[in-house]
Amino acid sequence: MDEAALQRLRSAFDPERFRQQGHDLVDRLADYLGAALTRQAGPVLPWVDPEGQLGNTPSISEDAGPEVPEIVGDLLHRAFHLHDPRTLGHQDGLPVPAASLAGLLISTLNNDPSVYETGPAVVPIEVRLLRWMCDELGFPGDAGGVLTGGGSLGNLTALLAARQAKVGRDSWTEGNRPGEALCVLVSEQAHYCVARAVKIMGWGDDGFVKVPVTDDFRMDVAALPGALARAREAGRRPIAVVASACTTATGTFDPLPEIADFCSEHDLWMHVDGAHGASTVLSPQYRSRVRGIERADSVVWDCHKMMMTPAVLTGVLFRNARHSYDTFRQEATYLFEERPDEEWYNPGNRTVECTRSGMAVLLYTALRVHGIGLFRDYVTRCFDVARSLSDLIDASPDFELAVEPDANIVCFRYRADPGIDSDRLQSRLRQKLVSGGSFYLTEAELDGNQFLRCTAQNPFTGEQDLCDLLDHLRAEASALEERSGTTNASGLAQEG
Repeated sequence: MDEAALQRLRSAFDPERFRQQGHDLVDRLADYLGAALTRQAGPVLPWVDPEGQLGNTPSISEDAGPEVPEIVGDLLHRAFHLHDPRTLGHQDGLPVPAASLAGLLISTLNNDPSVYETGPAVVPIEVRLLRWMCDELGFPGDAGGVLTGGGSLGNLTALLAARQAKVGRDSWTEGNRPGEALCVLVSEQAHYCVARAVKIMGWGDDGFVKVPVTDDFRMDVAALPGALARAREAGRRPIAVVASACTTATGTFDPLPEIADFCSEHDLWMHVDGAHGASTVLSPQYRSRVRGIERADSVVWDCHKMMMTPAVLTGVLFRNARHSYDTFRQEATYLFEERPDEEWYNPGNRTVECTRSGMAVLLYTALRVHGIGLFRDYVTRCFDVARSLSDLIDASPDFELAVEPDANIVCFRYRADPGIDSDRLQSRLRQKLVSGGSFYLTEAELDGNQFLRCTAQNPFTGEQDLCDLLDHLRAEASALEERSGTTNASGLAQEG
């Protein structure tokens, strides 16, 4: 290597350069945070179509280009402003700054906690964090789990554990036997990643048997015996029930105690997809929503949704920690010893991933800095904001709720005039608000009808923001209806 190349490497790792750019980065992010929280960062989403945004993104060059501050400034200018109180869309958590700073720490250290030797400071933190999560769920002292990158991997990991525990043999080593048709029972409102996990496991479309839901979108426990019988009559062997706490579309919690009773009666594994709603255990006011979660065999808990942690950080928690060791039995003598159940300090033998980030440090740091009370306040506040929006909708004759909210998710629709395509109207209303940058919200199809959908993730969203949201929707609806003609449904479909 010539001297010029070596000098480029030295310059890239120069501590003083890092210090100067780090100070600048924190200053810029602090200014941005202050602006976004007070709605002064510009439109919630500075809308540019995907092709245009790609055209605005510089290509990568062989030669050195701009310094970090210039790249940061450009990204902040074009970013989606999650911290804006009028962001009411996806289940993207609001990262607390202490966790964000911890992210810089783990990115710089880049210690891999898959094995203790490469993550000696991080592995004990992960163990402490998982123990705390199990305690909050109400799991016994021999509970345990692992951290993984997202709810989809988490649900897959839990279902692999269910298979290993329930088939009566080492399915990890032997695989799926010919003629062995396994399946799980899931709500019609279950997240799509459950079906994805089942298909990854090789069970196909018939590997998940859908259980009908009630009018308020909860799993209909009365329909579980019928679903079990249908599966068996079709030659399938059910091994688990997947409950939602809560559903993604409506934020509705399945009746966990009754599902636990059913699983106990029929010797089925009870898995709770608590990706969004497991954090409810922290709120004294709303904890009853997840009563019965302590009886689950496994729970998935996404901390990047309702724990103010940057994405992604998911706990896969087992009421009996042994199941986390049984899921993956694999020899890798260059990493692990011979007894994985005794190697609590090598989490990599219990996850799909090999190399992982020190993600536990993000939430652990925030909990240590602020205490658990801050997180209890956060969950309660977000649920309260959703209840406030629900109350405003109930009091507004021109809007209707899909269902009373259980969590911090609210689905509702504007009542269209006769002759107007109501489903099309809801979608156009969302497009108008999002492209205009005044608010960000999503939509959901429920029972064949289109609804607007808000998720209250920002604790600083106030009642005035919610009133303004409804007023903006009214104004846009009036303009669209006037343009289309109140008796011409096709006009709205052609507009825009």
